[in-house]
Amino acid sequence: MAIQQQFISAERFLELVEQPEYQDRVLELVEGELVEMPKPTRIHGVVTMRLANRIANFVDTHDFGEVTVGDSGFVLERSRYGRDTVRGLDIAFVSKSKDLGPPDFSWYELGPDLAVEVISPSNKAGDIHIKVTQLLDAGTRLVWLVYPENRTVVVQTADGAKTLREDDTLSGGDVLPGFEIRVGDIFPS
Repeated sequence: MAIQQQFISAERFLELVEQPEYQDRVLELVEGELVEMPKPTRIHGVVTMRLANRIANFVDTHDFGEVTVGDSGFVLERSRYGRDTVRGLDIAFVSKSKDLGPPDFSWYELGPDLAVEVISPSNKAGDIHIKVTQLLDAGTRLVWLVYPENRTVVVQTADGAKTLREDDTLSGGDVLPGFEIRVGDIFPS
C-alpha cells in the first residue's frame, strides 16, 4: 500500500513559523514543502536597506502603494492538491490600486508588482529560476535580482531578462514610473 505524502497548506505554514522551534529560521513554503533559506549576510542587509530606502521614499512621495522588506510573505499559489507556495521577498512593492486595506498579521494573497531579491553566493541558480517563474506566474510584473558579488542587477519581466552593470540605470518602468537609480549606487563603495 502506497503512503500519500502530506503537503503543508499556507494556513498550516503560518502556524508553523510562529512556533518556537522555527523562530530563528528563514523559511518559505514551496509547492507544499518547507524550504529553509540561508540567513542573510552583512552585505545582503546593507544592499537591501540601501535599495529599499530609495524605493520606499519614492513610493511614499508619490503615494503609489506600499513597500515591504524582511521576507514578507506572499502567497503565490494555492493548489487544490495542498501544494501551496508562500515566498518571502527581500523587497516588494504593491500598488495601491490593489486596495489591500491597512496592514495586518496575514500574508499578501497576490504577487507584488515589483519583487526584489538580493542574491547571495549560497543561492542556487535553479532555485532562483523557480522563484522568478512563480512570481511572474502570480502576476508580478517586474523582478530585480541584485547580485552584490559582481555588482549587477538582472531585470526580469514576462518578456525576458536583461543584465545591468554599475554604470547602467535601473528603472521602475511602468511599475514605478519615474523611479531610477544608477546600479552602482545600490552597492557600498
